[in-house]
Amino acid sequence: MKSVFFSRFFILLPWVLIVIIMIDIDSKRTIRVPAAGRNSRAQRTARTGAPGIGGTQNQSALPVIYAITPTYTRPVQKAELTRLAHAFRQVPRLHWIVVEDSTARTELVARFLARCGVPYTHLHVFTPRRFKRAGMPRATEQRNVALAWLRQHRTKRDAGVVFFADDDNTYSLELFEEGPCKERAAGVQGKRRRKRKRNERQARGEWKEKMLIVLLEMRSTRGFAVNLQVILANPRAQFKRRGSQPGMQESDFLKQITKVTELEPKANNCTRVLVWHTRTEKPHLANEPKHRKDTVVIEV
Repeated sequence: MKSVFFSRFFILLPWVLIVIIMIDIDSKRTIRVPAAGRNSRAQRTARTGAPGIGGTQNQSALPVIYAITPTYTRPVQKAELTRLAHAFRQVPRLHWIVVEDSTARTELVARFLARCGVPYTHLHVFTPRRFKRAGMPRATEQRNVALAWLRQHRTKRDAGVVFFADDDNTYSLELFEEGPCKERAAGVQGKRRRKRKRNERQARGEWKEKMLIVLLEMRSTRGFAVNLQVILANPRAQFKRRGSQPGMQESDFLKQITKVTELEPKANNCTRVLVWHTRTEKPHLANEPKHRKDTVVIEV
C-alpha cells in the first residue's frame, strides 16, 4: 500500500507544483495591471491636462477660446478637420465655430462634429461665385458670419478670446498656454522675419513696439487673436472685400478694432512659431469612376 501511495504521490507532485506556480503568477499579474493602468492614466492626464493650468485651479474661471474655422467641401476636408479636432480636444474651455462654404450644412461635417468631442457651433454661408476667382480673398463671408454669431449670442459679461483657426493649419498646444489676451489683441506670429532683429540691449518697450508694428503687417489670420469684448464693442468691424488691398484683409480688420500700442505680442515676443500652414496633399482622383458602381457608401 505504501509503495502505491508514494508512486501516485510522486506522479501528482509535479502537477501540483505547476498549479501553485500558475496561481502565483496570476495573482501577481492582477496586482500589477491596475497599477500600470493608474500610471498610464496619470501620464495621459499630465499630457492632456489643461495647458499651463495647475491641477487645483478651477477651469471654469478660464476665458472661453472661440476658434473660428471656415471650411469647404473637398476630398481632404475631413482629414483637415480631424487634425484640428485632435488638438482642440486637449484644450480646456474651447468652443469651435465651424462655418461651411455651402448653401446648407453638409451631412459629413455634421456627423464629424457630433463625434469630435469638442463643443461646437455649426454654421454655413455660401460664397458668391464672383468672389471665388483666383487671387481673391477666401473665407470672408464665413468669418463674418461667425463674428455675427458671437455678437448675437454673447454679452459683455462673457470672457473669451476669438481665435481664427483655418482648417489647413497645424497648431502647437503651446499656443494655448500663452494665456488670455490682456490687451485688445494678441499676436502669436509675425509675417516679415527681416524685421525681427533681436538685440538684448534694447529696452523691452522699444522691442515691444517694433513687434507690434510687425503684427499690423500680418497677412494671415493664424497670426493673431482678439479679445471677445473688443469684438462686441465694435459691431461694425468685419473682414472687407472692398477697400482692402490684396492680402491685407487681416491687417485692415485689426485696424478697425485696435491700434499698434494696444497690441500684445505672445510666443516670446513673437520670436517662436507655434502655427504651421500644413495643407494636406490633394489626392489623385482622375482614375476614380464618376458614378458609383457598388452600393457601399464610404465616407472619407
